[in-house]
Amino acid sequence: MSKTDWAIVAILILGFLLFLYGANYYNAVIGYAGIYLFIGGIAAYLIIYIYKELRKKEDAPSQKL
Repeated sequence: MSKTDWAIVAILILGFLLFLYGANYYNAVIGYAGIYLFIGGIAAYLIIYIYKELRKKEDAPSQKL
């Protein structure tokens, strides 16, 4: 796994833990921050994954028949 993947996993875990902390102590601001971090981490992963897949197709040599 690359450093980017590890950073995204850390953001997902942090978001999940903040959500649990906010829910346990009835602190809405921390809970919502955790939700937004979690959703942002998933969105970032999907964007980077799609970008890498599109770059692979661009870099592939064209085959002429």
